[in-house]
Amino acid sequence: MATGEKKKHILIVDDEEIWLSVISQYLKAQGYGVVTASSGADALSALKSFTPDLIMSDVRMPDMNGFEFVDTIKKRSATKATPVIFLSAIDDFDARRVARDIGAADYLVKPLDAADVGAILKKFLAR
Repeated sequence: MATGEKKKHILIVDDEEIWLSVISQYLKAQGYGVVTASSGADALSALKSFTPDLIMSDVRMPDMNGFEFVDTIKKRSATKATPVIFLSAIDDFDARRVARDIGAADYLVKPLDAADVGAILKKFLAR
């Protein structure tokens, strides 16, 4: 990262600790600031104190699924324009359609490929 360049911050939302850990470690190694949340409610709480440059969210979560979470944040002025990438084990046409319809920027299928994640970061967080 060049001197004077602002570090980009990413919010990761996933109810599975292993995914939070793996994705977080990868992003930190790439020089990104990372905040994690283990539920949609936790993520909404985190968004009260900071606005990320990108959000990565699981689809299936117990209290509030990823679609409900994103639908909520897309109605808020502070996060309306924040790109959201869904990360899900659900590789399904309907899930992808719903994600697109509620304003997700992209949809990646778990297990994640580092090259795909890198391409997403480059596309939405151009330095």
